[in-house]
Amino acid sequence: MKEETFADYILGKEDWGKKLEVMYYLKRKTNIYYNNSVVFKTLIAKMFIEYLRNNYPEIVLDENLIITARLLCDCCKVENSTDIEEIRNYAKRGAEYLMNLGFDERFCRICEGVNRYTIKENRPIESDLLELADQYGGMLLDRPERIGFDEEEALVLLQYRNLKDKDNQLLDKFVQFVQFMAKVEA
Repeated sequence: MKEETFADYILGKEDWGKKLEVMYYLKRKTNIYYNNSVVFKTLIAKMFIEYLRNNYPEIVLDENLIITARLLCDCCKVENSTDIEEIRNYAKRGAEYLMNLGFDERFCRICEGVNRYTIKENRPIESDLLELADQYGGMLLDRPERIGFDEEEALVLLQYRNLKDKDNQLLDKFVQFVQFMAKVEA
């Protein structure tokens, strides 16, 4: 009988609240990068998946896999790093770390694709979703060097600066999602 890995354990927890609990204890035990920004970006991903499910049923995504990937893709990130090499390589180091926890190659590639520093082409659609939640969520949050952008400004920056001339398979649908959420909010 195969011994259960951490990957099996957390992927077996399909309840969002249980996954957050597991992440809290993993952070305490291993000191991975996990804070409120991770939860916030994961919530954005979760809401976007629901929007896609309701409006684009032809796009079939594994919510459990993506939520787990969003919670873990920053695991080797260093908070407030100014070292450009550190920033460029945290997702690759994280993917290697996750492989050691029992996650398969596809899952690790999805996580590594949260940014475009190491995987630029043939990106899984799930990586594109993580990228959108990561970048948009990051712009909404305050940082030591700046206050967070409002939703409209963050969306413009995402489209016309961060992802300009980049092939993100879900960007147009993410724009529609943010605009839809703004109407709901109003």
